[in-house]
Amino acid sequence: MVIIRLSGGALFVWSPIALSIKLRAAVELLGPVRHVVAPNTLHYRFIGDWRSAYPAAKFHAPAELRARLRGMTLDDNLDDDLDAGPASEWSKEIEQVVVRGNLITTEVVFFHRRSRSVLFTDLIQNFDHGWFKGWRALVARLDLLTSPEPTVPRKFRIAFSNRDVAREALQRILAWPAENILMAHGCPIRGNGRAVISRAFQWLLR
Repeated sequence: MVIIRLSGGALFVWSPIALSIKLRAAVELLGPVRHVVAPNTLHYRFIGDWRSAYPAAKFHAPAELRARLRGMTLDDNLDDDLDAGPASEWSKEIEQVVVRGNLITTEVVFFHRRSRSVLFTDLIQNFDHGWFKGWRALVARLDLLTSPEPTVPRKFRIAFSNRDVAREALQRILAWPAENILMAHGCPIRGNGRAVISRAFQWLLR
């Protein structure tokens, strides 16, 4: 999970994790929760808990999630149109690009201008070699999850059915002056972010 405090003090919560009492207390010390974002069609498990805890917040997700989140209202589709831009509430501080063309997920990649940080959910991952045990370690290695540096897992590479669309989105991401990378599955990368992203997607850029 990543929390960004917007200039007016409101909190932007990205890929929310389980909302424990301790976490909720820590979050509320930072400011009021106004935006909760499910950044792709896989990371939404705890959205309902956050909706219950923060009914005044707006909830944003790819449109495809509406069918899965039965009984819960989403306030905004992150990918309403082909060139879906950021919501007006954060457009001056956070940019976004919708990465389409993947059979596993549609992912929205964000860029926080002030910190020059790019937020990837599943399209870039990096685990320590000791994270997985037994047969799972072999599967992780084959899936490139434990590569020396962050990269796109093999299953996501194979799942890109429309590489032209994905390549266009990647070019927009690479245009950001990125220094840092924050991932849902991996330690933060500090410095040379754009170069790391370029290497991770070199297979797509060829």
